[in-house]
Amino acid sequence: MKKGIAASPGIAIGKVLLLEEQIIKITLTKIDNNQIQEELVKFEQAVQKTKKELLQISEQVCKKMGMEKAEIFIAHSMMAEDLLLKEKVEKKISDEFLSADNAVNQAIQEITKLFSAMKDEYMSERAIDFKDVGIRLLNNILKIPAQDLNEITDEVILVSKDLTPSATAQINKQKVLGFATDMGGKTSHTAIMARTLEIPAVTGLIDLSREIKNDDTIIVDGINGLVIINPDKKTLQDYKSDRNKYLNEVSQLKELKNLPAETKDGFRIELAANIGTPQDVVGALGNGAEGIGLYRTEFLYMDRDSMPNEDEQFEAYKQVVEKMDGKPTIIRTLDIGGDKKLSYLKLDEEMNPFLGVRAIRLCLRQPEIFKIQLRAILRASTFGRLKIMYPMIATVEEVKAANQILKEIKSQLANANVAFDSEIQTGIMVEIPATAINADLFANEVDFFSIGTNDLIQYTMAADRMNENLSELYDLYNPAILRLIKNVIVESKKAGKWTGMCGEMAGDPMSALILLGLGIDELSMSAIAIPRVKKVIRSVTKKEASEIANKVFEMKSSKEIRSYLNKTLEKVL
Repeated sequence: MKKGIAASPGIAIGKVLLLEEQIIKITLTKIDNNQIQEELVKFEQAVQKTKKELLQISEQVCKKMGMEKAEIFIAHSMMAEDLLLKEKVEKKISDEFLSADNAVNQAIQEITKLFSAMKDEYMSERAIDFKDVGIRLLNNILKIPAQDLNEITDEVILVSKDLTPSATAQINKQKVLGFATDMGGKTSHTAIMARTLEIPAVTGLIDLSREIKNDDTIIVDGINGLVIINPDKKTLQDYKSDRNKYLNEVSQLKELKNLPAETKDGFRIELAANIGTPQDVVGALGNGAEGIGLYRTEFLYMDRDSMPNEDEQFEAYKQVVEKMDGKPTIIRTLDIGGDKKLSYLKLDEEMNPFLGVRAIRLCLRQPEIFKIQLRAILRASTFGRLKIMYPMIATVEEVKAANQILKEIKSQLANANVAFDSEIQTGIMVEIPATAINADLFANEVDFFSIGTNDLIQYTMAADRMNENLSELYDLYNPAILRLIKNVIVESKKAGKWTGMCGEMAGDPMSALILLGLGIDELSMSAIAIPRVKKVIRSVTKKEASEIANKVFEMKSSKEIRSYLNKTLEKVL
C-alpha cells in the first residue's frame, strides 16, 4: 500500500497501463551565428502550431466538459505566446547561441522552477501547466508525435511519473477507470480535469511508476489517497463494496446542489467557493456555491513581464461578478511576497520572506500598485455584489491605512463621475495570531472577518505547513487554533459583524460541526467540497452542533478532538 494525495475522489479497480515518460533528446551543441534566424523561425513556427493544437483541445474539452475547463487550454495557448517565455528563448538563441529546442527547454525549466518553489499549493502547481506547454513546444520543434490517450481500447488504470492537463483532457472515461502518478497535487489542472471527468486519481506517489508493471491489478483510492498493488481477495472485495457505497453517496450529494446549507432547525450559513481565475466560477456554481468567499487575484500578476493595468484588472473582476449574477464575491487584494514573487517587481532579499514584506505590507509600502487594484475593484463593484478583503493584517493601523487609501480612491472616482458602490464592504483575513487575539480591536474598523486557517495554523504553531516532518504540529484541531477561531467569531458577533472562513479547514466536514456550533456565518472552500459540507450542515440541528462545539472545548488534545469528531460525524451521517 502506498500513500499519496487524494487528487480526485472515488475508487477504481483494474489493470495497470504504465505510461513511459517521453524521452526528448535536446540538441546541446551550439549553433553558428548564421543559424540564429533559422532557429528563431523554428521557435515561432512551434509556437503557432502549439497554439493551434491547444485551441483545438479547448474546443474538444468544451464539448465534453464545458467552457470552464476549455478555458484552461485557451490560457495554455496564451502561455505558448507568453512574452516572458518569448524573450527568454530569443535571448538564449541570439545571445547564447542555443538551438531552439535547448533554448525552450532551459526557459521552461527556469519558469517552472519559479512556480514550483512557491509554497502556495495553488500557485506551485501552475508549474505543471508551463511544463505541459513546454513539452508540446519541444515536440513541435523536434517533430515528435504527441501522446494520444484516445487510442486506449481496454479498460485500464493509468500509472505514470506525471500526467499533463492536455493528456488528461483527452482521456476516454469509458476506458480509463482512474490514474495514479508519482508527481502532482490536489489543485493542479490535471487533478481538476480528473474531478470533472469523475475519474478517481491519486498523485504525489513519488516512485510508484518504478515499482509497478503493466497488467498488475491496482486499487486507486482517491478518497483516502491510497494505492494498493495486487491486493488480496478480501481487500479486493472490501473495496468493491466501498466503491458501490461511494457511488450511491455521490448520487445523493448531487441532489443537494440547489438546497440551502441549513440545519434541521432552520439555522442557515453561506457556503462559498475559493477561486483563482474567472474561469473557476462555473465550477463553483456547478457545485452549489452561494458566493465567492476568496478570489485570489495573484494570477493577474503572475506569468507576465509587467504589472496588469487598471483596465485588465477591471475586466477580470467584472467578469467574475457578472458570472455570479447577484451572488457575493470577496476579492482579496494582492498577496504577493513570501513564496510568490514577480520577475518585474524588485523586492529586497529577506531572511524569512514569509514573515517579511508581503501582502498588505507590500501594498502599503508601494501604494501605487495598491491604488490601481482598488480603482479596478471599485469600478467593477457596480456590476454585482463585491467586497474587498485585505490579507496578512497584523495591526489596526494597517487596516486604517488601507481604508484611508480606499477612501482617497473613492473620492477620485466620485470627482471623475465614475460609478462605484459607495457602501462596498471591507474586511480582513485573520491569518496572524495577533489579529485573532485582538479581534475586538479590529471589529470597529471592518465589516467582516475571514479566517485564513492555512497561515493561521502555521504561524500559531511555528510549523511550516509544507514541511512533512512537522505535519503533527500543523494540526487544525489543536486547541490553540480552535480557541483563536472561537475568539474571532465571538468578538465579531458582539460588534454586530459577520465572520467567514476561507482556509482548508472550511472544507473539512468534521470541522463544519464545530464551526456551525460556534455560529460562523460563511464557509468558503474548494468548490468540490461544498456538497459534502452541505450534507453535514443539513444533518444536524444548530443546538446539536453547539453541544458538539462545547464538548470539543473541554478536550485537551487534537487527538482526542479528532477521535470524537470522527465518531460524531459517522453518527450524524
